[in-house]
Amino acid sequence: MKQVAKREIRIPVAGSGISLTGNLSVPEGADNIVIFSHGSGSSRHSPRNQNVALFLNKHNIATLLIDLLSQEEDSIYENRFNIELLTNRLVTVTEYVHRNPELKKLHIGYFGASTGAASAINAAARLEDIIEAIVSRGGRPDLAVQGLPFVEAPTLFIIGGLDTDVIKLNKDAYNRLNCKKKMQIIDGASHLFEEPGKLDIVSELAADWFQLNLGITKRQNQKIKTPAL
Repeated sequence: MKQVAKREIRIPVAGSGISLTGNLSVPEGADNIVIFSHGSGSSRHSPRNQNVALFLNKHNIATLLIDLLSQEEDSIYENRFNIELLTNRLVTVTEYVHRNPELKKLHIGYFGASTGAASAINAAARLEDIIEAIVSRGGRPDLAVQGLPFVEAPTLFIIGGLDTDVIKLNKDAYNRLNCKKKMQIIDGASHLFEEPGKLDIVSELAADWFQLNLGITKRQNQKIKTPAL
């Protein structure tokens, strides 16, 4: 594996006095970067997302695991489910990456976990010319109903086969997408993919999706539709 430059970064939120803290990892020669949007109660220290990020780094994809709330904000329970607030923060982070002299050459994708998938979908709908691929792990895309029809980035839903309620929510959300899309249900996996080997499958599927779609020229004004489940 190529050398990976790792450092902590802080991204200011205009007009708030708040800076968001993230862990940035950039493999030498990387062309792509994936920004992680965590689920409620999780953070950049999530071992599951760290494992996925490490796998992506090994496949020459840069990663940014970032907390979209300050510690004080996160202590207010309602903020963890404020999808509009989290979407605005993710847009701020993405624009920072897009403008940063070191990172602006990288093609950008999102990895959203649980409720983080909703903010990823809404942000992608707003930043349709910037976001090139999305992966949702055990996500709640149903919380992004307004954004779903406007997403243009190829989108992959990964759900555990034992996570029956979330499967239904994902199927309903999937049918609202008008972009290139795929749903992958992992047999024997629960919501957090804690069973042996299941998170490895998530990492492999995510890496394959990003490698397939990041950096690929978009078809202008054309949406690729696939049959609904």
